[in-house]
Amino acid sequence: MFIDFHTHAFPAAIATRVLASLSAQIHIDPLTDGTAESLINRLDEWKIDRAVVCNIATNPKQTTNVNNYAIETLKNYGERLIPLGSINPEFENKSDEIERIHNAGISGIKIHPDYMHHTIDDPLFDEIFDTAAQLGMFIITHAGFDVYSPDKIWATPDAILNRIKRSPRSTLICAHLGGNMLWDEVEDKLAGQNVYFDTAFVSFDAISQKTAERIIKKHDSNKILFGSDCPWCSSRATADYIDSLDLTEELKEKIFFRNALELLKK
Repeated sequence: MFIDFHTHAFPAAIATRVLASLSAQIHIDPLTDGTAESLINRLDEWKIDRAVVCNIATNPKQTTNVNNYAIETLKNYGERLIPLGSINPEFENKSDEIERIHNAGISGIKIHPDYMHHTIDDPLFDEIFDTAAQLGMFIITHAGFDVYSPDKIWATPDAILNRIKRSPRSTLICAHLGGNMLWDEVEDKLAGQNVYFDTAFVSFDAISQKTAERIIKKHDSNKILFGSDCPWCSSRATADYIDSLDLTEELKEKIFFRNALELLKK
């Protein structure tokens, strides 16, 4: 079984435009057309059972519409896709909106500090983390370098540690194995801490196998999640990359689906 914990899809009306814009920024051709239907077709092709869809409210005005799309995705594709809501930290009614999406069956929230222009330890995120924790919802954040913001990293390992201190009851997933392109800091500071890592983008020549193995082996084996970052990376290529690492079969099984199943039960 495979559960890809980090994918993206967009409303059909804007998917082409969004992917074109993002592709131009990161210089990578997308592997889907950006829609939920196209993502599911790829999951079928790659033999992936389910996928978490990470939606992002890049500004406060988008928050309600982004969450409406998440709820719609859950209604239409809930057997295959697990959509996340998103709360921009400048949105006024954060707690009410989190309760709304929670009551609609949304299990988690995606934030992206780079696109939201606030570091992850900014107090503006406190209400989001506190309310999510009260409701038993997890939060997944981009972590480390992003080409969208090459001159500033908004979620460094140090900032993530500060967030853990500010929000100790939260369930936080740090994408990109804890911090894209900051592997030494992740290994020294974050590996072993009370956060989850996902494996999004690691198959894209971003990290050596030895470094990935060291970080994974140092971290809690129950807190590593298989994720690809589709449509930018293939779920199958990411799964093959993880399978090639010097890890026990038991650990690989945890990464591929068991840890996800445990987390999604909460």
